[in-house]
Amino acid sequence: MGDPIALFCPSCGERSDADFIQNLCPCGSPLLVEYNLDLVRSTLKKQDLAGRPADMWRYWELLPVRDRRNLVTLGEGWTPVLPLERMGQELGLQRLTLKDEGLNPTGTFKARGAAVGVSRAKELGISRVAMPTAGNAGGAWAGYCARGGIELTVVMPEDTPEMNKIEAHAYGARVYLVKGLISDAGRIVGRGVAQHGWFDASTLKEPYRIEGKKTLGLEIAEQFEWDLPEAILYPAGGGVGLIGMWKAFDELEAIGWIGPRRPKLIAVQAEGCAPIVRAFEGGHMSSEFWAGATTVASGLRVPKALGDFLVLRAIAETGGSAVAVSDAAILAAVQQVARIEGLFICPEGAATVAAVPALLRTGVLRSQDRVVILNTGSGLKYPQTIRASFPVLDADGAIGSG
Repeated sequence: MGDPIALFCPSCGERSDADFIQNLCPCGSPLLVEYNLDLVRSTLKKQDLAGRPADMWRYWELLPVRDRRNLVTLGEGWTPVLPLERMGQELGLQRLTLKDEGLNPTGTFKARGAAVGVSRAKELGISRVAMPTAGNAGGAWAGYCARGGIELTVVMPEDTPEMNKIEAHAYGARVYLVKGLISDAGRIVGRGVAQHGWFDASTLKEPYRIEGKKTLGLEIAEQFEWDLPEAILYPAGGGVGLIGMWKAFDELEAIGWIGPRRPKLIAVQAEGCAPIVRAFEGGHMSSEFWAGATTVASGLRVPKALGDFLVLRAIAETGGSAVAVSDAAILAAVQQVARIEGLFICPEGAATVAAVPALLRTGVLRSQDRVVILNTGSGLKYPQTIRASFPVLDADGAIGSG
């Protein structure tokens, strides 16, 4: 498999042994995985991908699991990039596409990070894991931990969508609810790590989830025949996928598969929780805690992302942007995409659709740009986003009074 030669700190530059169990750098920054990219460049060619399985492990030289026997997989990755011609016409984009992550195992893109994180945990001999979650990450990690034989404890806000609670429970995770936000859940997990010896798999507090999310960028590059699109819209809670794509494109350039041009990486948040947007608009390279965070898109309700400085760096280096949209616009976009394109997307994914008009008005997007929007999960996990009533027929087919 891949050969992680080190973990490095993007803040202070320190490097450490990838085969030690680690969370954050001593300076408090997330750690990123470093590979011998010169070796990859000399031994791996694009044509070598032909015939490999249509999943994210086709890029195994750029993934951190050393031994295939430690792979914990459910067939994640290689999700389609679908043209949205009618939706594009509605919005004013000639070449709008959607990468549908709802087709992953467990129904969301969180399967990517869970597959790599759990596989690497197994390889390092970790048997007990805990994490705070806004919902989908907990469900995905619960599924992969079940498959990998690892014990998982999750703490999630009490008002997390019911499907996420049921999913994690069904996979055998210990599920606890907290009256508060994911930040409150994170503090509880932090105390439990010290008390119970759990490994903390919180977002970016372990180095390997981002490597799974990185495969989004690797796949988009290959699906666009190594000619990257002009823009990628990403719904940013913790922002790990956006950071991962930024890292993926740098690694692809290092091995000679793409040039220096990058898509504009655009972070989309909800108006009720938009710390990245506020920081971007203020010209800051880190965000402030967003008090009173609230939104129908539970995955976007992250009041302070640990990797915010990396998200903002990725946006700046690619000439990207950050924009917030209303809950009303999100819910409208869920129904609009379903009715126009036959895709039932999650509210987080719908946020990217809702962001397009403002991005066109401000010139961040142009009508002729090739634009990829990331739908991060299946709308089937969010039945509460659709309100409907239905006529009731009697046995003869007439409308009854019920």
